Amino acid sequence: MSKTVQQSIEDRIASRDLRVAILGLGYVGLPLAAAFAEAGFSVIGIDVDEKKVRLINRGASYIEDIPNDRLAPLVASGSLRATSDFNILDTCDSVSVCVPTPLRKTGAPDISHILSATDAIAKRLHPGMIIVLESTTYPGTTTEVILPRFHQEAMNLGVGKDFFLCFSPERVDPGRKDWTTKNTPKVMGGVTSSCLQVGQALYESAIESVVPVSSTEAAELTKLVENTFRAVNIGLANEVLLICDKLGLNAWEVIEAAATKPFGFMKFLPGPGLGGHCIPIDPQYLSWKLRTLGYTARFIELATEINTAMPKYWVHCIQDILNEDGKPLRGSNVLVIGVAYKKNVGDLRESPALDILKLLRDKGAEISYHDPLVSAFTLDELEMVSVTDLDRALESADCVLIATDHASYDWAELYARARLVVDTRATLHREQDEILQYSQEQVKL
Repeated sequence: MSKTVQQSIEDRIASRDLRVAILGLGYVGLPLAAAFAEAGFSVIGIDVDEKKVRLINRGASYIEDIPNDRLAPLVASGSLRATSDFNILDTCDSVSVCVPTPLRKTGAPDISHILSATDAIAKRLHPGMIIVLESTTYPGTTTEVILPRFHQEAMNLGVGKDFFLCFSPERVDPGRKDWTTKNTPKVMGGVTSSCLQVGQALYESAIESVVPVSSTEAAELTKLVENTFRAVNIGLANEVLLICDKLGLNAWEVIEAAATKPFGFMKFLPGPGLGGHCIPIDPQYLSWKLRTLGYTARFIELATEINTAMPKYWVHCIQDILNEDGKPLRGSNVLVIGVAYKKNVGDLRESPALDILKLLRDKGAEISYHDPLVSAFTLDELEMVSVTDLDRALESADCVLIATDHASYDWAELYARARLVVDTRATLHREQDEILQYSQEQVKL
């Protein structure tokens, strides 16, 4: 009795006799490519960015989570290489799609990169091929958008019989050392049960734990729920900050005290707003999808309203502290400490620090920044470069705003040198009673 396509592909997975393609070599795709290469597969990374392709083929990483000494041996051994030629998919047995999925200005999902990837794969779809979408998207994308394109291009191939289609959402948290692509449990749903079986077999060969769910829609929603949970709870923490501001209380003290309860409470902290590749965006995908069904996701929309308003709140704090010092915001020199969206990474995506800088600029402040992990960036059309002499910048600034609490900073020293400080991260919370506004004379060293 001859083997089915599924049996043949599962045998090849077990023997690592499979060429794995990773489409999109960003913060999700490159770590995934490395994980499959380290598991013994021949891996080809595909990206339209020629610079990324050249760097990878030289063994040079541009992703913080993949150091050169991990990437270079994989490239040198031939286990991993990169190309911008999509025709390589003709020779690949599986392809994982890890392309960006931003929001449009209207708040609607922009799945144009998914559509481009889907069309490129559909033209080269062949028997035994495994396709796994990892890009965050709304429930129904895999079955309602991707699958019809495959059927239109290759009507003679049946899903779950001739090729296998799954959704497995990325769960990358840049900068983490404890949870990586390899040991973070991977949720996976298949269009059919056969799709799930094949997709699970492939990913279990490189990932320590795969969590199967009943459908691609369930897997798509799982990712959105994960980050909506965080967005809503961060929104609550930010509102607690606003409440405490009205009551004259210390929000961080209150939250830390509440966190001593050993059950029923999970600590989330306030800050300058939401940033990063997922938390500010993923809830909007879910909210948009529900609006198409005539339902308003009120928790999501309220949390979004609170979180997106936080940069304005902190700019008002700067205005108030300068007023108390007898200075207007217009013309004042404001130094922002940290522009990355979170500590110890150089990632600017959706960083609330950028919104704070724009608001300060629009109000006439003289703005500058320092970030040891972000040497330069463009703010709209304004080229900004990190100050090189931090001590001098601190002493000359009329006000310093701490937006990102990188571990490399000496906070006590920073406070000692700065004239006025607005601290969105409560970096000296354990030593100080005052949280939002400090003057140099108030700091207890």
